[in-house]
Amino acid sequence: MRKMFRGAAALATAATAVIALSGTALAQPADAWAGCPDGAVCIYPQNQDPAVKPTHIFYSYGAHNLSNQYGNHWVLNNQTGGATANLCSGSNGGGCGSPIAAETGVYADLTPVNSIRLNRP
Repeated sequence: MRKMFRGAAALATAATAVIALSGTALAQPADAWAGCPDGAVCIYPQNQDPAVKPTHIFYSYGAHNLSNQYGNHWVLNNQTGGATANLCSGSNGGGCGSPIAAETGVYADLTPVNSIRLNRP
């Protein structure tokens, strides 16, 4: 009888471990683009080509100041519904360049960039 309980306990523990590990595999959303979640704008490490894992992820509309970003970086706008993003030479969203369309990316020199602005559609 004890062997049967031990076997059942071992089976329950193994099943729990399998369920826990399978949940980890689903941690990244299916709609993530190069590790950038749906609805976000992401900046990747300098010279990371192709873009794999972002260092900065922005979700909220408005300006976000950047620091210590030099050289070429991928910037992916994975927002939807026509929301755009701008790279700006000034802090707090001042002096912005051309908009980056939703679901597109640019490989840009961020040395002169001091902020990024996420814009409502």
